[in-house]
Order: sequence, then structure tokens, then C-alpha cells
Amino acid sequence: MSDTASTRATRNTPDRRPLAGAPDLLSSLAALLTAWVPRQRWFAGKGRMVTGFSLLSATELLPCTTDGSAPGLLHLLVRAQQSAPPSRTPVGDDCYQLLLGVHPAPPPQLAPAVIGRPGGGPLSGRTVYDALLDNRLCGVLLERLRVPGRLGALRFCREPDAVIPSGLPARPIAVEQSNSSIVYGDSFILKVFRRIEPGINPDLELPRALADAKCARVPAPAAWCETAAAGEDGEATTLGVLQPFLPGSADGWQLALNALAVRADFTGSARALGHATAEVHTALAQTLPTTELRRPQLEAIAARMNERLAATARAVPVLQPYRARLRTAFDALAALGRDGRSWAAQRIHGDLHLGQALRSADEGRWSLIDFEGEPARPLAERRRLQPAVRDVAAMLRSFDYAARSGPAGADPWALEWARRTRDAYCLGYAEAGGLDPRSVPELMRAYETDKAVYEVLYEARHRPDWLAVPMAAIRRLAAGGEPAVGADGSGAARSAGSDGRG
Repeated sequence: MSDTASTRATRNTPDRRPLAGAPDLLSSLAALLTAWVPRQRWFAGKGRMVTGFSLLSATELLPCTTDGSAPGLLHLLVRAQQSAPPSRTPVGDDCYQLLLGVHPAPPPQLAPAVIGRPGGGPLSGRTVYDALLDNRLCGVLLERLRVPGRLGALRFCREPDAVIPSGLPARPIAVEQSNSSIVYGDSFILKVFRRIEPGINPDLELPRALADAKCARVPAPAAWCETAAAGEDGEATTLGVLQPFLPGSADGWQLALNALAVRADFTGSARALGHATAEVHTALAQTLPTTELRRPQLEAIAARMNERLAATARAVPVLQPYRARLRTAFDALAALGRDGRSWAAQRIHGDLHLGQALRSADEGRWSLIDFEGEPARPLAERRRLQPAVRDVAAMLRSFDYAARSGPAGADPWALEWARRTRDAYCLGYAEAGGLDPRSVPELMRAYETDKAVYEVLYEARHRPDWLAVPMAAIRRLAAGGEPAVGADGSGAARSAGSDGRG
């Protein structure tokens, strides 16, 4: 795709030219995007200066005319060009999906969405703003998803049996996330991925596989948007997924905080959540490929964990004093492989925490959402076959994050609450057919340590006020403390990088 590839067949008129094909489109937006994109929560390149953008594709979903009061809707895929990182590890330039509203004079309620007014080029004289904060333009996206077909570089797909009503009111979710989400009525939620990598996103791939397996724990996708595959054997690139919305459900993070606030028991809910997690893992293992991790694979996993530890210690100096002692967890995992141990590996959630679990208000039934994996990690890594215990370790750490973040703070009662809740979750997981996590402490310790290192990097970059939470786990793990199961509760883990559904 090139800067000049027109993605909308439009007859030229004196006041209507094919904006998406204008060769100077990106140059007219460059200054505004350079200032706006790095300030967004979903921007992954924080800490490195943005020096420019290259345009991968441009599509007009609504004509961006110069007359009248109707807004235009412009879809862009741009690659951010950034300065080299201070570390020795090379980092590529990221691709981002932008949906821009274009209007001569947008209404006052859209003031927080305004990006700016280009000083020249094809958008001169018009205001450009974040279209995902405009209910009307969000409605246009739903209409596109209702009718399968292709528009320029974009392809809109829909499950044959999906019923998507027209005219559902759109409600953007205001909370900052690593992606952007829109709720339509009480029926659907659309997740728009911001940082784009080539290939199918697990948040489409895995829920579709679970739907095929008749697993009711995960909402099945109804429609999605993608770009075409680069070659005959290539996979399309996922841009957004529309799934059923679960009205009245409460996410596990808020439920846990509510329980902590009134010093209430949470073991029953945790046990039921363990059941739900094991059911999803079982369905994924029955539907998608599995493998056995032996010495070469376990040594490779340990090596990648050590590489992430080294890179994070360079980026977050407060971690440096603990690096040598944290390595022992990864080295122990590699040693088990050399001793002939092996573990099953499969597709997993990849970023499981309390904010990714929803409990229905009527039946108290748990559902799991957001199968994208940790957004900061490469897509190929997120799609890799891994031990299911990695998800379990992440959820156990999430109970500890709640204990340290709730109104009760990190007092002894809250830490004991976390210990009992973790044990109940493991019990429920084992009862539903999953491997009892308490039977593989070496594997648990390695994945808990790796997760804590990930959280340290995320919190340092995005939420420095939260850095003390994963650092408490780092100190315990470096001192030789036991894995989160049955430990003293000083671990951490809501899962950095996510807010509720995002």
C-alpha cells in the first residue's frame, strides 16, 4: 500500500475530490499527529521521540466534503517513525489505526476529541478529531459491520448467523485503554485495535475457536474488520472485533475491591472463576493445536524470560539490584528441562486477570473476555503455545493486586484474604479438570516472576504511582519466597496494562 493508493472510487467534482488518494494528505496531518498520538494511552512508543509518520492506507468511510454540516470519516493506518531507543535492543516502528472525524465546525460536545485544524493540504479549513468519541461516527462503523463487503483496503466480515440490528445507539467507553471500545445499545461491544501487527488477532481467533467448541464462557464474535492478506498464504490483519455485550455484568476487579472494602469473603467467587478458567483452557486444548514442551523448548522459554528481565532492568534501574536473584527462577525452569521434565502447551488467554472476567448479575456465572494477550508483547509471541499455568499465575497475582490496591490496603487481613482467595481459585481450577497449579511450583514461580517483571516495566512507563505494587512481588521473589500459591500475599497482579475490559 502506498501514500497515493486511492481507496475510494469517487467522481471528481469542484467541491469533492478523492481525499484518501490525495498525495499530500499525510503531510497536512503530520504536525497534528506528531503532537496528538504520543499523548494517547494506546501509544506504545513512550520514551522515544516521534519524528514523523508514513501512510500505509487511507480509506474514506464517509466523504470528507468541504461543504455542509455532515462530518466525514477517515480511516488511516500509519507507521510512527521514532528515534532510536537508549537501550541496545533494536525496536521497530509501530503501526497505528486512526479513525478521524473531519468537520468544518464540530459541535461543542466534541471539543475534547479535537486533534486540530491542518494549516494546508486537502483538509485545510476543517477540524480533525478522534472519531471514536463521536457517537454518530461510531454508528457508521456498526453499519459497515452489519453488511459484509470491502471498501478500499478494508474488509468487513460477519458471522452468517449473527443478527445485528440497525440503529443501535453508540456509547464510547471513556476509560483509557490500550485499545478503544464502543458499546452499542445493550447488545454489542466493538473493540478497535490501535497498535496493529500483521496477522489475525487472538481476540478474534480464540473466541471463534471457542464458539466452534460450544464453550459458553466466552462471547462469540459477531463481526470484524480486517485488511487483506499480503500474499496468497498470508493471514488478514485484524483491525476490530464486534462481540455481544453482557449488560448487568460486573468485572471481577471491581467485585474483588468491593469485597475487600467490607472485609467480605471472596473464596466462593474465586472457586467458581477457577472452574470457568479450566473450562476455557480445556475447550482451547480440544479445538486448537497442542504440543509438549521438553528440554529445548523449556530452555528457550527460560532464555526469553531472562532477556525480558535484562531489558527491563536496563529500562527501570530500580529493578537492577534484584536481577541476579530473579534469574534463579528462570534457571530452575531450564534445569527441569535438562532433568527430563516436560509440560503440555496450548493456546491460552495470555493476559488473564480479574478485569478480564465478568460475573452475571442474575446467575453469578463467570465469563472471560479480551483474548488479545498482553498488548506490549509481539503478536507472534501472544499466539505461541504455552503452559496453561501461565494464565493461572497471572490470575493469582491479580488477587494480590486487589489486596494491595483496595481500601484495606496491604494490612494482614487483606493479605490473608488474597491467600485464601488464591487457594480457592486453584481448587476450582483443579475440580474442573485443570492441572492443580499447586503441584508445579517451579513453573508457577517462573511465570509469576516473569509477570512481575512485565508489570514493573508497564507501571514505570504508564502508572508510576503503581510501581510499588509489582516491586513488592519482586522483593519477595528475589528473596526466595514461594510462588503466589500459599505465599505471604506480597505478590501483585491485576495485570498491568489493562483497565476493566481494555
